[in-house]
Amino acid sequence: MAGSALAIRDRLSVWGMRVLHTRDFGLDSSESMDTGAGSIGEAGGAFGKREKAEEDRCFRVKTKEQLAALKKHREDEIQPHEQEMERLAEAN
Repeated sequence: MAGSALAIRDRLSVWGMRVLHTRDFGLDSSESMDTGAGSIGEAGGAFGKREKAEEDRCFRVKTKEQLAALKKHREDEIQPHEQEMERLAEAN
């Protein structure tokens, strides 16, 4: 029992060292990247205009979806109150 626990601990420590090693490797590679490169939108031109148009389209679609969800939520909240008002009006 104790032998298997030690074996598991050893395996986990080796795995932990591998994770640390890969994290260090990732940091080194990101530091060596060229920081002068920008996005296509910053470069301008036809690709920049196209990217801006695509972002605007996505924003409009997302806004439309959110507005539809808000309207549905509002209707779902109001409907029970309207039904209760009708029920009380019929009772009088």
